[in-house]
Amino acid sequence: MEQNPTVIEVSAGELAGELARRGISSDERVTITIDPKGEIIPGRRESRARVVAAGLSDLDIDRLIKDAQRDVEPHLG
Repeated sequence: MEQNPTVIEVSAGELAGELARRGISSDERVTITIDPKGEIIPGRRESRARVVAAGLSDLDIDRLIKDAQRDVEPHLG
């Protein structure tokens, strides 16, 4: 008996919990479709992938942003 695919719309952070709630074990295969139309900042995903590939973490990125803000702030207003 062939089953139709089920569509689940949740955030990435909620995905594991939602799958477990539906009885899908962690060793079962699933297919995930990422909808780029929902991006707040176009290109962010691609940029982040490049930064991570260069070996930087989210903490590194946050630190670099804060450093740049400190460099710019004295020159504002």
